[in-house]
Amino acid sequence: MSSVLQEDQGAEGGLRPEVADFQQRMLGHLTHTVGKGKVTATERDWYHVAALTVRDLLVERWMESVRTVYANDHKRVYYLSLEFLFGRSLVNNLLASDCFDLCQAALADLGLDLDTLAAQEPEAALGNGGLGRLAACLLDSMASVGIPGYGYGIRYDYGMFAQYMGEDGQQLEMPDDWLRYGNKWEFSRPELTFPVQFYGRVEQTRDNQGAKQVRWLDTDEVSAMAYDQLVAGFGNGMVNSVRLWAARSQEFDLKVFNRGDYVDAVHQQQRAASLSRVLYPDDTTSEGKTLRLKQEYFFVSASLQDIIRRFHSTHDNLRMLPYKIAVQLNDTHPAIAVAELMRLLMDQHGFDWDEAWDTTVRTLSYTNHTLMPEALETWPVGLFEILLPRHLQIIYEINHRFLQEVRRRFSGDEDLVRRVSLIEDGGERRVRMAHLAFVGSHRVNGVARLHTSLMEAGTFADLHRVFPDRIVNQTNGITPRRWLNQCNRPLARLISETIGREWTTDLQALRRLEPFAEDPAFRAAFRQVKRDNKERLARLASERQGLSLNVDSLFDVQVKRMHEYKRQLLNLLQVIARFNRLRDEPASGIVPRTVVFAGKAASGYATAKLIIRLINDVARTINNDPDVAEKLKVLFLPNYNVSLAEVIIPAADVSQQISTAGTEASGTGNMKLALNGALTVGTRDGANIEIAEEVGEDNLFFFGLSADQVKSVRAQGYDPWMHYDGNPVLRQVLDQIRDGAFSPGQPDLYRPIFDLLTGHGDHYLLLADFADYLACQGRVDALYRREDEWTRRAILNTARMGRFSSDLTVLGYAAEIWGLAPIPQAIGG
Repeated sequence: MSSVLQEDQGAEGGLRPEVADFQQRMLGHLTHTVGKGKVTATERDWYHVAALTVRDLLVERWMESVRTVYANDHKRVYYLSLEFLFGRSLVNNLLASDCFDLCQAALADLGLDLDTLAAQEPEAALGNGGLGRLAACLLDSMASVGIPGYGYGIRYDYGMFAQYMGEDGQQLEMPDDWLRYGNKWEFSRPELTFPVQFYGRVEQTRDNQGAKQVRWLDTDEVSAMAYDQLVAGFGNGMVNSVRLWAARSQEFDLKVFNRGDYVDAVHQQQRAASLSRVLYPDDTTSEGKTLRLKQEYFFVSASLQDIIRRFHSTHDNLRMLPYKIAVQLNDTHPAIAVAELMRLLMDQHGFDWDEAWDTTVRTLSYTNHTLMPEALETWPVGLFEILLPRHLQIIYEINHRFLQEVRRRFSGDEDLVRRVSLIEDGGERRVRMAHLAFVGSHRVNGVARLHTSLMEAGTFADLHRVFPDRIVNQTNGITPRRWLNQCNRPLARLISETIGREWTTDLQALRRLEPFAEDPAFRAAFRQVKRDNKERLARLASERQGLSLNVDSLFDVQVKRMHEYKRQLLNLLQVIARFNRLRDEPASGIVPRTVVFAGKAASGYATAKLIIRLINDVARTINNDPDVAEKLKVLFLPNYNVSLAEVIIPAADVSQQISTAGTEASGTGNMKLALNGALTVGTRDGANIEIAEEVGEDNLFFFGLSADQVKSVRAQGYDPWMHYDGNPVLRQVLDQIRDGAFSPGQPDLYRPIFDLLTGHGDHYLLLADFADYLACQGRVDALYRREDEWTRRAILNTARMGRFSSDLTVLGYAAEIWGLAPIPQAIGG
């Protein structure tokens, strides 16, 4: 008899009443919702049954939460994000509602395993990287600390894409059909739709009193239909929600259909549906660019219309909007909200310009996530003029009034006027969306202290000069519920047995672990948990790639979106150098390593895709070399998502956070890995600096140029050939890549990478940082040989990560940006 069943039997051997009740709820859904019996039910059916059962419990709490918020007229937060990377929901919701043990026991009594059923859940394909995962963490934390916070986004049919590897190691992209079996966590709202307009023309008239009226006419219109998904607070009874929009069109031409032209009859429906098909369509074509802008406007317009509808359900005077709601723009994707809210207030609700502008600015706030000018969205004025003509008029007027004020305050400084303008001149005129978001928000926040200071001194220096009190910092955070309590249950259990469970809602309670870093018995238990997690990852690698991993090796992990500035290529250069040394000096005593890469490259990002292919070719070469078999393994795990991260992160010994200093806004992968006891190898970039302040610089490994040094090197005229000529180890590695050592059948295949790092200037300074990075790896090896000391430092990483809870992040937003306080009843449970 299983231990779960033994623990959950009643006095006479039956199930405890609460377990039996949960089981009966599940069996009811099996019969009445799924329409099957126990004999014919599949594992997927049982997953659906478990999901529907816990959803029932959450709905009751959701209704109560909504009643409390509206009855007390609490100020509400609406979080607009093009991405939400939630991950699987079953286990998360069971833990949040304190039903995990009930469900596990009820299923065990039926001969079913909860973990097996949870793996049946398709991962919601609503995001890609850190941006979407941050949004999910913040929603989790808002519910968990008692803030009425609601997400808005798009219900993508296929997400970004499912990533596969071809036989030649190339990234292949396939539709991620995550909705094939439906989404048991959502509620469709066909009665709740909003019209979203595109194209057309603008007509200006005067009413009988001579006031100007503006009408947007002859537009193409699609409908945005709402789908709601619940976001459960942890252990406090509060449930918020996220509302996602799907694009629909009612136009079906029966006359055309009856003529036999079946494709044209549904043409409008298909064109409308394309707005919510995929996340980040390839924008290397003009059609792709148009679709991207249409997506952004589609979800922003529907969301703001819905926000106003919700406001009007309890208030009449829209001028009270900033006192009752706060709208947070997650990056520049929703920046069109500035012009759209102005349009709605003026054209539909009769506001004059000044009161509409005052209301808009005091309602909106903007989170910036990038320092790189090329990553700040801009759109051609010509595209705006065709697609959103009314909004271009409003943007022109915002810019005109703004620049008038700049000229008044900074008389004669036309260079400043040009730099802060919302319209970029010179060549093709473009709308600067980050500038629009900055000017149209009352607060603009960075996401790490370094990032915020670089915003003030660099990217937004001119706008900061005009609005010196607008920029604030809110360092990113992660939810400990997902990124320790759920993904690393063995470590969570060890921690709770040692210091109690308070850390799940107050992560700073982990500080109580610090003394146990000196306890040999605790170190041994911590080390065993890590080894067990490495064995779990090794099983996954064996199942998916047929690769046998040495679990006693150092697991070296770099998992994140593929981009040149994140420098997966720098990591690969040192892997090749290590391979060369192992072959040249087989008795060198180098610490065995398993190097794990994972991450998607945007479908139109040729360089990032070529780097993935090189990683796979290097892995193939190394993994098939018998001379290094037990000393070095390299693997690229395809289709990186939250579920895969939940296996990789607990197994990591080393966390590679090696972006060029001054390029990474914050990073949250660094926080997840450190929380799970991985030691960071990193540059002084993003949140790495603040992590070091908390865990202590002795407990991680810094290398490379600082942000100021990067700026200085570039200003002096960076010469990558100097490093190539002066470092024989580096030169050998680059020559191997150039000459086809890893692609003998296509010797010129990776020549573009060699050229990128030498002839094209090595923009992200990989060669400048290579020598120090290689030396840093030597320090890592030396420490890993000292098993007890490595474990002690790993424990201190876990113990000192409390500052990076997203609970603290949202409380910072609430106090400094949104102007609201949590609901006290929700905090106490």
